[in-house]
Amino acid sequence: MRVCLLASGSKGNSLFIEAGGTKLLVDAGLSAREIVARLSAIEVAAAEIDGIVISHEHTDHIRGAGALARKFDLPVLISYPTSRETAGHFRAARLVEFESGCSFEFRDILIDPFPITHDSADPVGLVIESRDGRIGVATDLGLATRLVKEKLKGCRALVLESNHDEEMLVNGPYPWYLKQRIKSRHGHLSNSESAGLLAEVMGPDLEMVFLAHLSEVNNHPEAVLEAFRKPLAGSSVCAPQVVVGMQQRVSEVFQR
Repeated sequence: MRVCLLASGSKGNSLFIEAGGTKLLVDAGLSAREIVARLSAIEVAAAEIDGIVISHEHTDHIRGAGALARKFDLPVLISYPTSRETAGHFRAARLVEFESGCSFEFRDILIDPFPITHDSADPVGLVIESRDGRIGVATDLGLATRLVKEKLKGCRALVLESNHDEEMLVNGPYPWYLKQRIKSRHGHLSNSESAGLLAEVMGPDLEMVFLAHLSEVNNHPEAVLEAFRKPLAGSSVCAPQVVVGMQQRVSEVFQR
């Protein structure tokens, strides 16, 4: 199993996962050229990728996906509503359409896409399961529902949104309508909300937590780590390594 945030933030997001014998990208929100370069930085050739899973249609998650899919003949795994929203972007690409809430097999892994709350057509979180264990992904969600919490339990690696510090957002430069959108149930999780989610889902199998989609304006890595210090220090069931994802460079690689 390998997991690495190739890029994480408001300007572009992409996650590399190797589970069993399958190599995936979850989203491709940088240019195709930049994603190829960042894969190379972790010694993965783009031609080795077996598919691209799309969480939702916002540009910071799909910018390079169409070009990558066409250049390397990669299947794009995408929900039916999101496929309709992105028909022009993925023209001539090979699509594997799925239904949110229905798990499906892809090569030697099981992918379980589950609905989350965000202002897009059909946003999904993901659990990817293989003989190596479970990987949970939940970014771009305004609310950690009971379903989200149940799905993310029992994972070895988690990728969780920790978008903003609440005080920095309220006192920051964004216009009020945008602050309201970010804080809404269809926006993004704050540091404290994400830390609360982790406290409810972490278990003895959890080894690594990636904190993703940090706002460059309304957050800071130190604020993120401070928010997570209490639930991690108070845990008697696990002591996972915590990695804060960055926009400008690839993260550490979880490899077991």
